Amino acid sequence: MTPIQAASLPPALAGKDLIAQAQTGSGKTAAFALALLTNLNPRRFAVQALVLCPTRELADQVTVEIRRLARAEENIKVVTLCGGVALRGQRASLEHGAHIVVGTPGRLSDHIRRESLNTAGVKVVVLDEADEMLDMGFREELEHILEGTPETR
Repeated sequence: MTPIQAASLPPALAGKDLIAQAQTGSGKTAAFALALLTNLNPRRFAVQALVLCPTRELADQVTVEIRRLARAEENIKVVTLCGGVALRGQRASLEHGAHIVVGTPGRLSDHIRRESLNTAGVKVVVLDEADEMLDMGFREELEHILEGTPETR
């Protein structure tokens, strides 16, 4: 277990909010992914977690890591929503059910506006590289996404 995992997993598993910062390659993704997977109910076919990333490339990497860690679980559905990919295919993926949605703020906000992404059942939101998303001008999209999630996450 890496230092960031040792420091962040106990509070994350206990359902606490946290801000964690560590170098690239330190195991941050595995830390939050393990906490997400532990707190999911695979029998409940609704979006239960959102992972927001500043770029499509990071969202794809995060999705691969979550899927790798979820192999031990049964029927965990992870969907990636990023720009540059047809909305229709993403909408179809959401209609088939997703437990975890990973994506960029602009595309998630777009799906929420179009009512193809329902965030009412979200229990956990991860802002991966939050500072970079704010620097890139995603504040409005982040606020829009968070407004649609339950206050008692």
